[in-house]
Amino acid sequence: MLKEFKEFALKGSLVDMAVGIIIGIAFGAIVNSLVNDIIMPPVGLLFGNVDFANMFVVLREGAAAGPYLSLDAAREAGAVTLNYGIFVNTIISFIIIALVLFFIIKAINRLKKNEELSAPETRECPYCFTNISVKATRCPNCTSEL
Repeated sequence: MLKEFKEFALKGSLVDMAVGIIIGIAFGAIVNSLVNDIIMPPVGLLFGNVDFANMFVVLREGAAAGPYLSLDAAREAGAVTLNYGIFVNTIISFIIIALVLFFIIKAINRLKKNEELSAPETRECPYCFTNISVKATRCPNCTSEL
């Protein structure tokens, strides 16, 4: 059983998948930083100095009574909050990741199309060395079975 697991774990596709997952996690962290640190501050300025990460609604006050100036202050007081600003940041991160994946898939499909277009339509007969169709099962010149 250990031998079978070792064969399974060392298959190329499993290793490729693990590398893809690790790169995906790293890419997600980069996109989150892009959204939280680069995109949302100017958007917040456009809306009048709004920090989306600190946009929340208090559902139940904590030990210390509100109003709470930040989400961290509300959490420290033990308040129950609805964090819609963080949700907006997450939606923007998702949209960016979806767009990047769309462009990657589009590029891969374009490469596949180019490979299909460049696939040879003829091949050489191994007996008489004339060009014949790739689909041929018998050479029309020397009648050899291919």
